[in-house]
Amino acid sequence: MTEADIPALVQARYGTTTNTVATGGVDGGGITTLGTLLQHRSVRHFLPEKIPKGNLEIIIAAAQSAATSSNLQTWSVVALEDPEHKDKAATLCGDQDFIRQAPLFLIFCADLNRLTKVSAQHGLRGEGLEFTEMFLMASLDAGLAGQNATVAAEALGLGACYVGAARNKPHELAKLLKLPSRVIAVFGVAIGKPDPTKVTAVKPRLPQKEVLHKETWNSDAKEGGAETQTGNLAEYDVTLASFNAGERREGVPAWTQRSARRIETVESLHGRHVLKDVLQQKGFNLK
Repeated sequence: MTEADIPALVQARYGTTTNTVATGGVDGGGITTLGTLLQHRSVRHFLPEKIPKGNLEIIIAAAQSAATSSNLQTWSVVALEDPEHKDKAATLCGDQDFIRQAPLFLIFCADLNRLTKVSAQHGLRGEGLEFTEMFLMASLDAGLAGQNATVAAEALGLGACYVGAARNKPHELAKLLKLPSRVIAVFGVAIGKPDPTKVTAVKPRLPQKEVLHKETWNSDAKEGGAETQTGNLAEYDVTLASFNAGERREGVPAWTQRSARRIETVESLHGRHVLKDVLQQKGFNLK
């Protein structure tokens, strides 16, 4: 990959030829990193082979290299490779076959159990652990670690897919994984060697002008910010519809419609509406 490849990758990420980007001064290593990031796609078809020996440890080392607030490192991860155990987890995580197919399933957890023990070790109260801020911190730490793990897996020639359905049955999954008090699964990542016969294209994201705000919110928008957003979303509906047609995905609703449906009812949350209650049961007495 060379510097000249980067603009095309940026355009692919937005599904348009109108995005331009300057790449002057990017060295070879930087180009490789940018290429890995810009070409990310969810992989749900894996070859039936284990990941190479030592890759798990490299992936976790990369995960632990992510930023962590105050160096508190408020996350942990459970690695599932045993087929029977993975099958049970897959059933609880939306009953998705690609989890069973993947040779490695990582479940990232918000972990305040470790700090609870550290607090007790030093005879301190640990009152801060009872506030929402700490659960948010732990979830953010886990998310940053998961992203590093995914990028590392892709750099090793593997594919990955995030699994938010790890929150569908939080109590049952916690029981299966034997998670201690103040530890809860926040998401999973299925990892394996991608099946080269089932490669998907890079899915376009929202236009950058919709998510990038400079200095203040919508500072670049002219009068009628709502109209600007409506136009941006309509543009994305068209872009994603074109992508789905190219992938031969028939009958897929427009992004705006699909997103609205995803949050329409309690049932749309696929069981995740009980998360607050489960957090309390698991010792996260959040204030």
